[in-house]
Amino acid sequence: MSAALRQLLEPLARLAVARGVTHATLDELLKQALVAAADRSHATLPPHRRVSRITTSTGIHRREASRLIDALRDGAALHTPVARSHASELFTHWRTNPLYGDLRGSPAELPRSGPAPSFETLAQSVTRDVHPRSLLDELVRLGLAAHDRERDTVRLLREAFVPHGDAAGQLAVLGRNVGAHLAAAVDNLLLDDRQHFEQAIFAEGLGEQSLAEFRVLVRTQWQALLAQLVPALEAMVARDDAASPAAAGSATGPRHSVRLGFYTHAQPQPARDAGGADDPPSTDTPR
Repeated sequence: MSAALRQLLEPLARLAVARGVTHATLDELLKQALVAAADRSHATLPPHRRVSRITTSTGIHRREASRLIDALRDGAALHTPVARSHASELFTHWRTNPLYGDLRGSPAELPRSGPAPSFETLAQSVTRDVHPRSLLDELVRLGLAAHDRERDTVRLLREAFVPHGDAAGQLAVLGRNVGAHLAAAVDNLLLDDRQHFEQAIFAEGLGEQSLAEFRVLVRTQWQALLAQLVPALEAMVARDDAASPAAAGSATGPRHSVRLGFYTHAQPQPARDAGGADDPPSTDTPR
């Protein structure tokens, strides 16, 4: 188990070193997460017994566990949901709504204002609480779009919503995506029934040209998946809103949020003996 945990922690350690996050900060965050997990596991116990059980479960001293529980109760920081940004929603609509695409299915360059399809109507389809100009300024600030002032048109610059030059935004995206993937994997490992879809494909022996072709293929497949899933999910949300506009916990049951991830990771593989053959591509499904 220790080898598996180390494999999970090594990328986090590399990020911490690169961003100047110290051991003391990581230690505090890890203790907060441990206490929060243990607190949820023993939620039915009375408070005085729960502290003892948390101390036993985590190995954290009772006084320290009490401090962390009080901080958790006061701030509830570990349970605060992260709201989607209007910029993220606009970016997704631009990439998936055919009205705002070109003949190849890619996001079209749009006139800034005017009737649909324009950036103004796209922004208003996402929200009327924020002025389209403010949304445009935000996309430009994040390095996601460019405004041609002479032609007064707007075009996307990136294929994924990863804010350029915004370290806090990039870390937030990383935390949501990797955190959701890890949470799904842990649920599948600890619970009797596999609640979440989690599979991977791996292959060895790709040359540089093949790796470049693979990356193009992945981007194409992701765009096709986006184009199919986003409208379907929007239709499902609208249908469920119409059936039960009340908040979560209504007679029809609680509402759920979903996150679907799609990632690749490539690295040089160790040299092998001459004449050695690579295994064919295969899937990796956790048991």
